[in-house]
Amino acid sequence: MASVAATLTQFEESGSFVVAAAGEWLVATAAELDRRLRALKVPSGKRVVLDLAGIDRLDSAGAWLLLRTEHDLTTRGNTVDIRNLRSNLAPLLEQVRAGGIVSPAPHPRPAHHTIIGFLARIGEISIEIVVRAYAILGFFGAVCETAAALLLHPRRLRMTALIVQVEQTGVNALPIVGLLSFLIGVVLAYQGADQLRRFGAEIYTVNLLGAGILRELGVLMAAIIIAGRSGSAFTAQIGTMRVNEEIDAMRTIGLDPVEVLVVPRLFGLVLTLPMLTLYANIIGLVGGSFMAWASLGVSPPQFLRQLEYSLYPWTFWIGLLKSPFFAFIIALIGCFEGFQVARSAESVGRLTTLSVVEAIFLVIVADAGFSVFFSILQI
Repeated sequence: MASVAATLTQFEESGSFVVAAAGEWLVATAAELDRRLRALKVPSGKRVVLDLAGIDRLDSAGAWLLLRTEHDLTTRGNTVDIRNLRSNLAPLLEQVRAGGIVSPAPHPRPAHHTIIGFLARIGEISIEIVVRAYAILGFFGAVCETAAALLLHPRRLRMTALIVQVEQTGVNALPIVGLLSFLIGVVLAYQGADQLRRFGAEIYTVNLLGAGILRELGVLMAAIIIAGRSGSAFTAQIGTMRVNEEIDAMRTIGLDPVEVLVVPRLFGLVLTLPMLTLYANIIGLVGGSFMAWASLGVSPPQFLRQLEYSLYPWTFWIGLLKSPFFAFIIALIGCFEGFQVARSAESVGRLTTLSVVEAIFLVIVADAGFSVFFSILQI
């Protein structure tokens, strides 16, 4: 395809700055003309003449470039005259001038960037939180009712599904829980020893490890890993079943989705998280003992003796007592968000992410509540 010629020259004449346009100002030449027009060096306040006598052909793109140049020069304080436009091209120029903006429109300010919009947004979020909390509370009641009925009639409990959940949430999670717990023990021992060395109290690193891992970090790390691993899986599995209309099919044949899908996952996680917590505690202490041996010269027998002296009677049990409650929260939120999935794959991904965030948030809130409760009891 032959190139379309379009020229742009500039010179001074009788005290005016003349910009002479010639050739074919079409969309094919718009990119090059735009570059040349932006490169114009016109002193501000000077009279400018756009001489269009040489333009042979003009389309809307060329007309827009001319009008934009006129607008930009006027904005800078120049007086602009358009002259010698052919009579057959004038209607197009006027139509473009009347029909659109020749300068970039300012970016609209989002509503929430204003004070009123910000307050309105806070109100909307608050209402959404209340509505979601009410829905979760209703789901909690339905789950408790179904679980109580199953405990009264244990033959209705699906043992195969329960064992599968124990395997998936517990046995299959052992490698990642063990690895992260070991590393947490190493980090805690290293950082504790580094700080306590300044006071000549390196041996109390063992006390720090015992209290930190057994009371808080062991159960908290296990719960967070399970929330990201199993809680998200619960949401994705149940959400996919909603997308495929399998849950509707269950209701049609008289099965209770809460009994079939939620209770086995709930019971399975409540059984496995205490065992994972115990496992995380042991592996975390093993990692801390290796680090203490390497950096402080505290042998494993010395580590165990100091650990025995440093532990209070309830220290070992506090983390284990928290774990069933954390498991209940994770399973409840994971299954609840699965039932909220709309019939789209996008909804599955969005609510899977949301379930992990909600579960971790509520686990940490519950852990803070337990800390206050145990502090009041002085244990």
